[in-house]
Amino acid sequence: MTRKPLSNAAAIAVVTLIFFTWGGLTSLNDVLIPHLKAVFDMNYARTMLIQSTFFGAYFLMSLPSGAVVARAGYRGSIAIGLVVAAVGAALFHPAAALPSYPLFLGALFVLASGLTLLQVAANPYISLLGDPAGAASRMNLAQALNSLGTTLFPWLIGPLILSTAVLGAGEIAAMNVAEQAAYRAQQAQSVQLPYLLLGGGLLLLAVFVLAMRLPTLRDAAAAVEKTRHGFTDALRLRRVRWGALAIFVYVGAEVAIGSFLINYISGPDTGGLTEATASRYLALYWGGAMVGRFAGAALLRRVDARRLLALFAVVAGLLLATTMGTRDQLAMWSVIAIGLFNSIMFPTIFAIAIERLGPLTSRASSLLVMAIVGGAVVPWVQGWLADRIGIQHAFAVPLACYVFIVWYALRGSRHEADAEPVGDAEPLR
Repeated sequence: MTRKPLSNAAAIAVVTLIFFTWGGLTSLNDVLIPHLKAVFDMNYARTMLIQSTFFGAYFLMSLPSGAVVARAGYRGSIAIGLVVAAVGAALFHPAAALPSYPLFLGALFVLASGLTLLQVAANPYISLLGDPAGAASRMNLAQALNSLGTTLFPWLIGPLILSTAVLGAGEIAAMNVAEQAAYRAQQAQSVQLPYLLLGGGLLLLAVFVLAMRLPTLRDAAAAVEKTRHGFTDALRLRRVRWGALAIFVYVGAEVAIGSFLINYISGPDTGGLTEATASRYLALYWGGAMVGRFAGAALLRRVDARRLLALFAVVAGLLLATTMGTRDQLAMWSVIAIGLFNSIMFPTIFAIAIERLGPLTSRASSLLVMAIVGGAVVPWVQGWLADRIGIQHAFAVPLACYVFIVWYALRGSRHEADAEPVGDAEPLR
């Protein structure tokens, strides 16, 4: 007897588990950054290659991922993405055994390639599961579970990776070559067990997804293959063009702040915490995003999505200006609080950009996921600047990003210059 597909509500529950997983894996980069910086004795710019490699995969693999979704459908693509991510997590074991920074970066690229496929499949899928007018609310609810992952993973796994006390540059320099090699190997190997366990969890999750009968829907990605619509058609729409740039700067700002947070609040002028303790505060940064997304899912049923997006971006910018101009506890807590106002930005920008696109939805989704490459570029720019003027003043880079998001919410996301809507869905409130 053929089993019935899951209801939309049950399917949303399954897919939000995917959001939870990739959120947690992404946030662990913020733990790897101070850890590998110490292991390989690097400056900020070179250390930020971690984020450049990870988020660069989104740029390079988004279009291939769109083709996979068109052929394999949503469920198959999600399972494939989980398996690829599991392979990337397993590669951390040989990277740490050597230890080799290039191999760490290669493992991160494979891991991020799997997450890219998850993003290309899951974001439009959850947007299409139900009433189009509720797409932004559903996206925020799913992203709230994403933020639960970003909160719990640093809290639970971060201290395991940062458990061994990191020696200062002078102490390392006092060692002979053999002692330095042994020390770096010991530090690097603290990531092996956590990432092997994560890889096993990803494989189990892939099996679970394949066992579920997700609703097939009329897949926008499959519809693209049967129509003349392509990426150029999607880019003709101003809310897609500017939406891609808004995703670029938003992800760049969010990742840059998270990337520097442990080093920043462990500094003598802004907390003076140990790195292991600071990783707990990193969980608060991502936890703020979780709380904000649960609240945002409710607010967006009553408040215009564009106005709420503009308000949150303004507050995030003001908090950044505060941390740049103050010291001690105020500087520390104002930067941590930004997570609360980052909350609705990604899902709201994404939902606004793909509303009423019909068969163009998959093409636009791939372009928007490509724009996540902002997480590769903006942190590196901030790292380059931090090496010259310090972390605190380098926060001017994400501040400029929030200014653009305010413009996008109020002006760039409007439909006045767009072509006629594609599809029959109602616009977002």
